[in-house]
Amino acid sequence: MKRTTILIADDEAEIADLVALHLEKEGYHLIKVSDGKEAIQAIESHAIDLAILDIMMPKMDGYEVTRQIRERYPLPIIFLSAKSSDLDKITGLVMGAVDYMTKPFNPMELVARVNAQLRRSIQLSQPAAASSRVLDVGGVTIDVDQRSVLLYGEKVELTPKEFDILYLLASHPKKVFSAEHIFGHVWGEAYYESGNTVMVHIRTLRKKLGEDSNKNKLIKTVWGVGYTFNG
Repeated sequence: MKRTTILIADDEAEIADLVALHLEKEGYHLIKVSDGKEAIQAIESHAIDLAILDIMMPKMDGYEVTRQIRERYPLPIIFLSAKSSDLDKITGLVMGAVDYMTKPFNPMELVARVNAQLRRSIQLSQPAAASSRVLDVGGVTIDVDQRSVLLYGEKVELTPKEFDILYLLASHPKKVFSAEHIFGHVWGEAYYESGNTVMVHIRTLRKKLGEDSNKNKLIKTVWGVGYTFNG
């Protein structure tokens, strides 16, 4: 049986070794690299199941590594970085990372997040049913099996998390979902009160759906409660 392979890209050897030590105890196979170009080379030459990336790396930073990964591979990406501003976190999530942790960090929390993302990745990779499942509501066409979205016939490029949020809301029109519920359903783990992950993804999802100039928003905010699909 194939062992799950995790890539750790960090130019701080002590950090990479600490992460590897805890993940090896979980039975994972680890590949460690110290710069962005080595990270891309490792992904091209190995079957990587999940990547843990620093942002400030030599030769190629974590943002550019993520951009190149997202062009070709659907693997989950977790940022582990000393950059802790909201803008840094938003940038990482918008570019396609599924999670973002700041240094210093709790190794056991990182392990829990890695396990959660891998479980979700396995669920999403299960064979689809023979018949295609298509949801058409509010001018939005969502093909569940193809994980594709059309807005009035035009393709909309979404990250995996944006797709999952949109499908959750659109498949239950008019039902209000709290940020906690959305986070638990999409990320598959406990909600972190200090995080604004759901808000960030909702914001970028609205932008991609062309809602900046659309008064009749498809995703409506119910203040103090959560979000609902207004299709």
